[in-house]
Amino acid sequence: MSAFNTSEKKGHYRVSDTVSANEIINKAKQILNRRFAKGRSITSAHESKDFLTMKLSHQEREVFSILFLDNHHRVIAFEEMFQGTISSASVYPREVVKRALKLNAAAVILSHNHPSGDPEPSQSDIKITDRLCKALALLDI
Repeated sequence: MSAFNTSEKKGHYRVSDTVSANEIINKAKQILNRRFAKGRSITSAHESKDFLTMKLSHQEREVFSILFLDNHHRVIAFEEMFQGTISSASVYPREVVKRALKLNAAAVILSHNHPSGDPEPSQSDIKITDRLCKALALLDI
């Protein structure tokens, strides 16, 4: 059993033994997963960015993921929908719409990583985001 305990309260945390970087990262992932568990509200863009960065930053290839939300912006599900290569991922709006309808989502947060580390969106990123927004808007998502 780990000597590393945390809570969601602000403060200082003590450990009774040496804790590895992997244990700290795993504990951070557990906290973020609790914050984004089904039924939890997303309260800020910063909060969702932290969650998505933690979920996707370790990936060696592009992964397109979606946070599906209800009409009060509570989490329904987080799913990695498409995986690609080190520089691109094919995203299919039809599949995104089908999944959003199946989950009865009222809103979504779309995301994908850039394994290269360059956060600037490519022209294809901008185009697919526009296509997805238009497709989802037709269904009031």
